[in-house]
Amino acid sequence: MQTNTNAIFHIARIFFALFSLLVTHAAVAGGGYFSLGYGPIARQMAGAVTAVAEDAFAGSSNPAKLSAVSDRFEAGAELFNPHRKVERTGSGTPFDFSSDSKNSLFLIPEFAYAHRMNDQLSLGVTVYANGGLNSEYNDSTGVPNTNNNPAQCGATPGNFFGGCYEAGFDLAQLIVAPTAAWKIAPGYSIGISPLLTLERFKSFGLQAFAPTSLYPDKVTNRGFDYAFGGGVRIGWYGEINSWLNLGAAYSSKIYMQDFDKYKGLFAEGSFDIPSNYSLGVAIKPVAGVLVAFDVQRINFGDVKALGNSLLNTLNNPVANPLGSTSGSGFGWRRNQTNYKLGIAYAASPKLTLRGGFAYGQRPNDNDLNAVSLSLLTPNPLRQASLGFSWKTDQGDEFHMAASRFIKGTYQGPSALFPGATESVTPYVNTLSAAWSWHL
Repeated sequence: MQTNTNAIFHIARIFFALFSLLVTHAAVAGGGYFSLGYGPIARQMAGAVTAVAEDAFAGSSNPAKLSAVSDRFEAGAELFNPHRKVERTGSGTPFDFSSDSKNSLFLIPEFAYAHRMNDQLSLGVTVYANGGLNSEYNDSTGVPNTNNNPAQCGATPGNFFGGCYEAGFDLAQLIVAPTAAWKIAPGYSIGISPLLTLERFKSFGLQAFAPTSLYPDKVTNRGFDYAFGGGVRIGWYGEINSWLNLGAAYSSKIYMQDFDKYKGLFAEGSFDIPSNYSLGVAIKPVAGVLVAFDVQRINFGDVKALGNSLLNTLNNPVANPLGSTSGSGFGWRRNQTNYKLGIAYAASPKLTLRGGFAYGQRPNDNDLNAVSLSLLTPNPLRQASLGFSWKTDQGDEFHMAASRFIKGTYQGPSALFPGATESVTPYVNTLSAAWSWHL
């Protein structure tokens, strides 16, 4: 009993250390809202792990998988290197210029724990992060008195969005997912993970939007604000036979508190995490080879801050001011379907090689309803990953993975400067490492 108590306190200390690090360094995705995958196996296989049970990160993908995992503790970190460039042409004003986002390197830690209580019940916890809404554009027109809110900006030059000084978002979401999985029959399990969430957010340089807000003093440059929220993920996992596994998972919307400092920016004053679900299959066609395929659906349109049209407030700021239920959002009206393919090859008893590819249709179009705000949050179409796991003589494992959000340029008409064209060119490189202790 004393040994178990010491282990619990040790895990708690690690948890709070990682928690502090996560909320200090924003977790970002250089284009997309959700990460490509969570945990060492998902990062190597482009997230195609709904039916793959090879680590303890079940709470971030499919809670039911935990029943197929042995006792283990895993910790890892990812170096995230995003690049984003925005450009405007054709406005006939000093606002025709380009700017590269300053933020380009982040450290994102994560960890997970799994313990098999008995033949039927397994318990664990997963800690992971979401992001994607992080950018900082420092360039300006260079011409005094060109900002669109002199009451707040004075005579300073205007930034890319018509405000002053640097412009951008900084959003981090930390999710703690305690997990329980039950074997309901030989080879079949169900699982559940409450999703306990902390958001940290700030915006800056968006002074041009303040006059159209329900709360003009709660739009931008208020420092960091925090919100708590919760949801739930449920899952099913089946080992159909020796060569076929199936998995399914559903996550509810995570309902977040309002941001008090920024309730004049987001529709309804809050930034919920959209519901999503996934179906997965894992096949072993020959000995030592695993092929996994996932289909994931993210319901962006269910969150007003994401799904509302950008034009709502611009067309009628009196009826639809920023911060109201009908206020402008990012224009991500289309729910996103992602397709993920992963392959694993056991090259030797100690070395496993993995790779993956993911494709997802963007939730927004290159139209007037979405382009201008989506410059802050570009979404990639294609992502690829590769990596390996090395098993030590003691049975522990070392993992490494690299991924690439493939470069692309998206452009369309500007809602802020009629007649102009705006574009964003994002790409991201990542490198991650993790260690698995078999307990």
